[in-house]
Amino acid sequence: MSLFTDKTLLITGGTGSFGNAVLNRFLRTDIGEIRIFSRDEKKQDDMRHEFQSKMPDVADKIKFYIGDVRDISSLKNAMYGVDYIFHAAALKQVPSCEFYPIEAVKTNVLGTENVLTAAIEAGVKNVVCLSTDKAAYPVNAMGTSKAMMEKVVVAKSRTTTATKICCTRYGNVMCSRGSVIPLWIDQIRNGNPITITNGEMTRFIMSLDEAVDLVLFAFEHGEPGDILVQKAPACTIQTQAEAVCELFGGDKNNIKVIGIRHGEKMYETLLTNEECAGAIDMGDFYRVPCDKRGLNYDKYFSKGDTERNPLTEFNSNNTQLLTVEETKEKIASLAYIQDELAKGAER
Repeated sequence: MSLFTDKTLLITGGTGSFGNAVLNRFLRTDIGEIRIFSRDEKKQDDMRHEFQSKMPDVADKIKFYIGDVRDISSLKNAMYGVDYIFHAAALKQVPSCEFYPIEAVKTNVLGTENVLTAAIEAGVKNVVCLSTDKAAYPVNAMGTSKAMMEKVVVAKSRTTTATKICCTRYGNVMCSRGSVIPLWIDQIRNGNPITITNGEMTRFIMSLDEAVDLVLFAFEHGEPGDILVQKAPACTIQTQAEAVCELFGGDKNNIKVIGIRHGEKMYETLLTNEECAGAIDMGDFYRVPCDKRGLNYDKYFSKGDTERNPLTEFNSNNTQLLTVEETKEKIASLAYIQDELAKGAER
C-alpha cells in the first residue's frame, strides 16, 4: 500500500457497502487517514461504533464528515488536506430514479461536478469515480444520469493536469446494500418463495472485494478521462436464484417470477460497440481512453481514423456465463454469505 502511505483518502457516500469494503481493506495498512463523507448521521454513527469495536487500535484513522455532494460548500469543508478521493455517492435504485429522475440528476450528475470542482480547487491528486454498467446504452433514469456523470468526468479531466480524474464501470455487486441476494436469504428463512423478475435476464456479478480491486487498478493505472472496466463473468437471474437456494436450503421449484421492474434491461453492457473501437485490453481489465480531440472538427472531414479495434460490445450475454455450481461457488466465497450460513447453523 505504498501509494497510500500517510495519505488522506476521502470516500463520498462512504457509509455504503463500498466504503465499508475500503475500510476493511485499508484501515490496518499504513494509510494516514480515511474520511467518510455522507449525509446520513445514523449510518455514520453505526459505522463509528462498528469499527471502534472490531478495530479499536486503528479506528481513530477514520474521520466522519456530514455533508451532501449536492452542496459544494460541505464538500469543500471536507477536502482540506485530502490527497485522494473515491467518489461513490450516488442514487442507485433503478425504480426510485424512474419516479424521481431529477433527484438522480442532482446527485449523480451535479453532485459529481461538485466533487470534481472542489477536488481541483483543493489540489487533490487523484479522483476515481464509480459508475455502473447501466450507463452503457442507458434505458432508465439511473443509467442515463450515470452516463452523464461519466461525460462530466471526461470533460472535467480535460481542465486540469494537477488532478488525475478517471472512472470505473462495473456490474452488480453481490450482497451490496439493496442487492437481491440478502432479500432471497430472508425469503427462504421465512418460508416464502424466492421472487425473481425474469429468469432469462443476465447480469454481471462481482464481489465487493473485486469492486475495490477495480478502483485500485484505476487509481494506479488509469489516465485522465479513462473509463476502466473489469472482465466480469455473468449469470442468469434463474441461475443465481438456484445457487442461493442450494446454499440456504430453499426450494428451487418454488421460485416465483414477478416480472421486470420499472426501467430494467434483459441484459447489461459494460463496453459499448463504439467504446470497443478504442478500448485497450489490459489483461483482467479494459481501458477506454479519453478522446483527446478538440472541438475543431473540420480536419476530420478530410482525414479520419482508418483502423478500428476488432473487439465488439461486451455485455452480460456474450461474456462467460456461469453455471449454477460456479455461481454457488462465487457466492459462497463472500464473507457476508459465510456469516449468514454460520447464523443459520446456529439456529
